[in-house]
Amino acid sequence: MPPHARRTPLLSARDRRLCHESIRAGSKSFHAASRLLPRDVRLGARALYAFCRSSDDLVDDAGNDGRASQRLKRRLELIYEGCPIDLVCDRAFAAVVQTYHIPIEVPLALIEGFEWDEAGREYRTFADVKAYAARVASTVGVMMTMAMGCRDRAVLARAADLGLAMQLTNIARDVGEDARRGRIYLPLDWLAEQGVDPRALIDAPRFTPQLGRVVARLLGEADALYDRALTGVAGLPLDCRPAIRSAAFVYREIGREIGAAEYNSIDTRAHTSRRRKGELIAVATLMPFPMRPPASVPADPSAAFLVDIAASSDPVPPRTIDAKLGRMLEIMGDARDRQRQVRLAGAQRG
Repeated sequence: MPPHARRTPLLSARDRRLCHESIRAGSKSFHAASRLLPRDVRLGARALYAFCRSSDDLVDDAGNDGRASQRLKRRLELIYEGCPIDLVCDRAFAAVVQTYHIPIEVPLALIEGFEWDEAGREYRTFADVKAYAARVASTVGVMMTMAMGCRDRAVLARAADLGLAMQLTNIARDVGEDARRGRIYLPLDWLAEQGVDPRALIDAPRFTPQLGRVVARLLGEADALYDRALTGVAGLPLDCRPAIRSAAFVYREIGREIGAAEYNSIDTRAHTSRRRKGELIAVATLMPFPMRPPASVPADPSAAFLVDIAASSDPVPPRTIDAKLGRMLEIMGDARDRQRQVRLAGAQRG
């Protein structure tokens, strides 16, 4: 079997379009990077994003009633039973988990992170913060790597590192926004060392140099994870490497923008401009890829369980006659969709 055997998830034209719109509206950084992925992985990545984004929004909208995550678990059960509810994100995710043989334990870990949000969990140490980041972000990195047809333990570990780095960047960027929603994801012991009162931060979010030092420390940890994660790009399929390196470069730049603002993420929300994204993507795409193998450092303890699950899962089989037939049926379905749209447009003009 080829080392990176892949298949294309069978999604209708409408579901593909809606997944695309979800990532374009929800994350300009991921949308820009996803355009560089080969078609089969791009479809899977956007379907993954649509489900994860929908789940996150559901939990945020429901508040802390503890019921949203239970509803998500039931939806996930139906997805893995092959009968998802009639939502685009669930139908698309069902196609992804079936195509790429993603074990249910990985998305269940994602939902566990959402449960922690609902419970108002406190993160006293940096290890606690990483445990949360592994669930809400490393899960996505691991599933993406599986969608690329890769089950190599070292590559999966580096994908988990990238998820951790990105989530730490999110936390550093959103300190003010989170505090105004009554949440703190910075390590409480780090805040205590700097004399920052977490309750006062929630009651009246205000930037101080002491808080800035905590944010800077968090971004320093993220940078170390980005460095290690980027070595994993060399273990990915050639046609996937530019997109993943682009995503890492663009997201890492957010941390640098926070630093340029003296680590004040209370009064401003850092972002990477469209022009700067284009520059970083060009560099990521044109810069020669290293020939050395991914760093053999074991997975971060916070995400080791995800790597173990993914590395021991069934690999994606190479394309077969049945898979090719399925792709033909998908193309035929797309053609029928286009014909219906043409007929509808003609009827409306008439």
